[in-house]
Amino acid sequence: MEEKRIIEIGGVKMEVDLRYAKAIDTYHIGDNVKLLKKRYGDSYETHPAVIVGFDNFVERPAILVAYFEGGYEPKINFETITKDTKDVEICPMVLDEIPFTREEAVSWFDEAIKRKENEIGELQLKKEYFLSCFGKVFAEKEK
Repeated sequence: MEEKRIIEIGGVKMEVDLRYAKAIDTYHIGDNVKLLKKRYGDSYETHPAVIVGFDNFVERPAILVAYFEGGYEPKINFETITKDTKDVEICPMVLDEIPFTREEAVSWFDEAIKRKENEIGELQLKKEYFLSCFGKVFAEKEK
């Protein structure tokens, strides 16, 4: 393999030693990425994510990433990545790499919404029961 190569950037020719050349990824807002995040001990988990912003702070510029956790309690979380961020990495992602379909993700949200609606209904019934049964106790106490 060729170890040195001449490249031209902006009219300036440079010789690059490919043994030490480093690839630099370019990201834009809206790009799909994979987020690798440390969980417990030495275990890591990958999540489908999207870049939602760049914060041009003077000392610590940041990339804001929204990532999705599916399943029983689907969540969209945000991660701010700076030069000091530990145990989190991103890399480009091809849409074919997402381990679930759009329909599955929507279904997870719909099911979570139904569970929360059931919890609200249950709380409303408990409140009505409290007012009807315990209301008498408080009415007598206030007399």
